[in-house]
Amino acid sequence: MRILVVEDSVRLREAVAKALRRCGYVVDESGDGEDGLWRATESNYDGIVLDLMLPNRNGLEVLSELRKKGKETPVLLLTARNRVEDRVAGLRAGADDYLGKPFALEELLARVDALCRRRFGRHTTVVQVGDLEIDSDARKARRGNDPLDLTAREFRLLQILALEHGKVLSRTKLEEHLYDELAAPMSNVVDATVYQLRRKLRTAGVGTPLIHTRRGEGYVMEESQ
Repeated sequence: MRILVVEDSVRLREAVAKALRRCGYVVDESGDGEDGLWRATESNYDGIVLDLMLPNRNGLEVLSELRKKGKETPVLLLTARNRVEDRVAGLRAGADDYLGKPFALEELLARVDALCRRRFGRHTTVVQVGDLEIDSDARKARRGNDPLDLTAREFRLLQILALEHGKVLSRTKLEEHLYDELAAPMSNVVDATVYQLRRKLRTAGVGTPLIHTRRGEGYVMEESQ
């Protein structure tokens, strides 16, 4: 999952980004409303954490412009303004959720996770494909009765494939969920991660293969070929 954090406080932005990365998210950062709008418009994010008080353009202006451009990326607004009218203004401008400052990082992580799941049409924390179960809240996965020992990157890639099960996802699209703008993609990172996932899924239980290759197109998660 790829997240954009737009917050002018360096300390808070870095803390939020660090917490998200620790959970396996790919994170881009911006401290400016104009720059944040450009990034949100030019790239495809699974969610945006957007502060209201920003230099050059405030959060409401950024959000309104995004919606005018047809970008439906889920947005979590952050603000020190806790008045009802401020929350209403943000929601009317197109925000999907609202979090007042100060806040606990665990709550922010839970809200971001909920927004990302909603983007894929999921409202529960657990996604199931065959005998594979993924709990995004606990950030754990199991196949049958066997827990899967996954890296953060493996978990996020497995989650994306499960959320989009039945759909073929290209390597390029999957790379967007594995790298931020500062990382240089390894040419075989998707193939290598899929290889490890297949190995771990095969080791856990005796179910049929779940991740399939579509030559020239990418990968798809299906219960059977």
